Amino acid sequence: MSKICIDADGCPVVSETIQIAKEFQLEVIIFCDTSHHFEIEGVKTVIVSKGADAVDFALVNQIHKGDITITQDYGLAAMVLARGAYVMNQNGLQYTSKNIDQLLYSRHFNQKIRQAGGRTKGPKKRTKEINDKFIDNFRKLCEHVIKNSNG
Repeated sequence: MSKICIDADGCPVVSETIQIAKEFQLEVIIFCDTSHHFEIEGVKTVIVSKGADAVDFALVNQIHKGDITITQDYGLAAMVLARGAYVMNQNGLQYTSKNIDQLLYSRHFNQKIRQAGGRTKGPKKRTKEINDKFIDNFRKLCEHVIKNSNG
């Protein structure tokens, strides 16, 4: 049975993810570092030491084909895709082999701009519409995963 892994550091849709996972009877594992604390009944939490990419590597080591990961980290998304799992961000965008290269390039390009002293736009303010889009798209992804794991 597939499971859902949440990169919970800075994730605004932890409770929505857990609620939908319960509807589909999918296991949820929350991954975070020691600066965050999650205690949610019926949900396993993996806490790792602070460190560059420590949470990412702990999460990737638990991912199997057909699992779902929620993250806004393009690098983590690429590693999860390489394992044959599904990945969605907090806004309901599903990362795929078709869009991950462009997203990684954008991240690299923006990083170069910032390193040169330039500025890039930050994320948009979270709205109810964005939450609704995540909920709708995540529910569809769960339906897809359940359907494909049963037949």
